[in-house]
Amino acid sequence: MPLDLNSPFARDIAHHIHPQTNLRLHESEGPLLIDRGEGVYVIDADGKRLIEGMGGMWCTSLGFSETRLADAAARQMRHLPYMQVFAHRSTGPVIDLASQLTTMAPGPSAGECMDKALFACSGSEANDTAMKLVWYYHHAIGKPEKRKIISRRRGYHGTTIASASLTGLPNMHQDFNLPLTGVLHVTCPHFYREGKPGETEAEFVERLAQELESLILAEGPETIGAFIAEPVMGTGGVVVPPEGYFARIQQVLRRHEVLMIADEVICGFGRTGEMWGCERFGIQPDMLTCAKQLSSAYFPISATLVSRAIYEAMLVESDKLGNFSHGFTYGGHPVGAAVALETLAIYRERDIVGHVRQVSPRLLDGLRALESHPLVGEVRGVGLMAAVELVQDKGTRASFPSARKVPGYLAAAVQRRGVLLRGRDDALLFSPPLIINEAEIDIILNAVAEGLDETLAWLRQDG
Repeated sequence: MPLDLNSPFARDIAHHIHPQTNLRLHESEGPLLIDRGEGVYVIDADGKRLIEGMGGMWCTSLGFSETRLADAAARQMRHLPYMQVFAHRSTGPVIDLASQLTTMAPGPSAGECMDKALFACSGSEANDTAMKLVWYYHHAIGKPEKRKIISRRRGYHGTTIASASLTGLPNMHQDFNLPLTGVLHVTCPHFYREGKPGETEAEFVERLAQELESLILAEGPETIGAFIAEPVMGTGGVVVPPEGYFARIQQVLRRHEVLMIADEVICGFGRTGEMWGCERFGIQPDMLTCAKQLSSAYFPISATLVSRAIYEAMLVESDKLGNFSHGFTYGGHPVGAAVALETLAIYRERDIVGHVRQVSPRLLDGLRALESHPLVGEVRGVGLMAAVELVQDKGTRASFPSARKVPGYLAAAVQRRGVLLRGRDDALLFSPPLIINEAEIDIILNAVAEGLDETLAWLRQDG
């Protein structure tokens, strides 16, 4: 049948630019149209139920039909649908949210919490803000030359000009004239891919710490302002740091007075089996960014949390310049704050973090049972985030040529079995809603096992 040019499918192809999508391919394949959601499931326009094994985009922690969040948004919409927080204005929801976040967040030293919260609408904006505050802080303390920021290859911190520069993925830089000058990248802490033959994990950690220190010394400690890291790399492949990695990294940072920025946009609010990834891995940040699960993605909201020392420097600059000249129209949106407050309440009342600890072994152990499969080189993960690394040779750990698009084929095979996952680079990624139960995890595991077999048969057929 000819394509109905007035259908949503056709109009999407005609008018909608999709992020992180092969635009030419989209013109021929078109979209997967999602109509509604129920719990961990989404239902497409044809009525097919699919487990959303990525939680949308690492974010829909409470599933797709949490009425308490919808009701919280509706109540706030009726009461006060919008108010800006520039120039001394504020609202009850944003005050309550700032208070809760700064109280619960990990701080720059044991027993301390963050001091202030600054709100925006996305993780990209939160990390952009953190980058600006690094510069603002060092101007205030008389060290404006400490402006370079060190990130890590394969790290993901957003897609704005600044946050995409911090991101360590080549496709985010190519032909965008990125990264910006002054953003440096060090080795990804993925022992499976980056470890040298015969090297122990402890030796790998020491090598990475020495690499960081050598870079700081080569550039000049007086020029290095901050180091930014996700506790567990998300988009870069669910890279779990080796034991002791962050302890050694932070020793180097403190020695050279370099700020630590923890990007908790994916890891925050229970994803790793702790409320914060920082708690899981012993990170003591000077700044912390969060988004995504802050509202279970029901409303766009993010926060940059800062230590007392950072805020005191902001006071100095505000005095000097007459104003803190930063902010976003929708930062501190009262509806977003109300939804986030209700999300945090649900996390507490239902012990979502405890639930993650209870069910995550089902996912991780079930995936590790697939490590004997000819296509699986490594299974890694923590809490309810995981990755299956695909290889064409288990002995040499050789990856498939990117042109073969093997992870994409596997993701499509899994989708045909009713589960949405993400195939990226050499891996299949997992980040289901935190409310998922063991029976639903088993559906994912069965779909992946069958999908691996189908993918292997396809590869063998193609020689």
